[in-house]
Parts: sequence; C-alpha cells; structure tokens
Amino acid sequence: MREQPDGADLLDAARDVLLAELLPKLPEAQRFAARMVANAMAIAAREARDDAGWVTAAEARIVALAGGGARHFAAMIRAGAFDPNTPGHAEAASLLLDIARARCAVSAPRALG
Repeated sequence: MREQPDGADLLDAARDVLLAELLPKLPEAQRFAARMVANAMAIAAREARDDAGWVTAAEARIVALAGGGARHFAAMIRAGAFDPNTPGHAEAASLLLDIARARCAVSAPRALG
C-alpha cells in the first residue's frame, strides 16, 4: 500500500502550481514550454494511476490470437493474416481498437470524448 499523497497526486499538485501560479508569471516565449511540461505531467499522472492491467490482458490476447508476442502479431498483420474476410480479422481488429483506446485514455483522454 502506498502512502498518500501518491506519485499521481504529487504530479497533479505540481501541475496545478505550474499552471495557476508560475505560468502567468512567465514571459510569453516560455509559456508554450511550460504548457508542454504541464501536459507531460498530466500524462505521467494518468500512467501512474493506470495499473497497466490492460497491458497484461492485451499481451495474453495477442499470444492467444497470433501464437507469439507483439512483434509476431505485427508481422502477421503486415503479411495479411488478419485482413478482412480472414479468420481472426474481427478479433484482431477488436484487440487493436482496445489497445488504441487504452493508450488514448492515458495520452489524450479528451479524444475519446
């Protein structure tokens, strides 16, 4: 069990200070860089909160579907093994969509809107 505040909470607090107190005092030329730092902090906080269980589940689904790891799965996709109207197409498409949604939930949650 982690102590409170945890890393994600600390990142959130630091981001709030950056945006509310420091950003307004920065010269215009440095504000874009500060916003990039704030965005990176938000992504890191979301990653810290994510238990990465989806990664393990996705890896298990890849092995079950392709008989190997992610590189093997990618090679099979490039070779056309999961093209439309092939066995496994629907499952591969569903898996890729689930992975994309999980990654987007961390890096750009508003895109899932």
